[in-house]
Amino acid sequence: MHPLKTERGRTVLQTHGNALDLRQRRALILCDGKRSLAELGGMLGDDAAALIAQLQREGYVLAEDAAATSTAPAAPVAAAPVERRRSMVAARIYVLDILALQRNPTAAHLHKLLQAARAEADTVSALKLALSHLPAMTSDGYTQRVRARLQEVLPEAHLAAVLAPLPA
Repeated sequence: MHPLKTERGRTVLQTHGNALDLRQRRALILCDGKRSLAELGGMLGDDAAALIAQLQREGYVLAEDAAATSTAPAAPVAAAPVERRRSMVAARIYVLDILALQRNPTAAHLHKLLQAARAEADTVSALKLALSHLPAMTSDGYTQRVRARLQEVLPEAHLAAVLAPLPA
């Protein structure tokens, strides 16, 4: 099983509502259809299966395996490429959630900076700043996963500015 966010799941992540607690939001962020339930268990802990099952019951997550067994023919579904929409809002929400998960005063400060950024240039600067501090707060593997996810959702026009390594 490879859990995948439904449209309802993507919407709840973008609205900043109180529908989900922090742990549920984190699980939902990680449900990208690429990670297996076992991988999610390694990232979320022993109760990951129950957490994902709850999100599935509430309509935020769909098991990718279940999507393949729907009434639509399997061949066209498997052959159709999935085009992900790139969005500055999605990138911003993702990094805000990542920073909120860190129990660190620097992360809290960066969270406030990103949250306060209104202009696109300010948001790009805040994202770049957050990414530059992330290695000091988390493991290299986690940092690389965050960078990879941002590479998927960030508008292409801002990829180079945000993901470029900082000068030494």
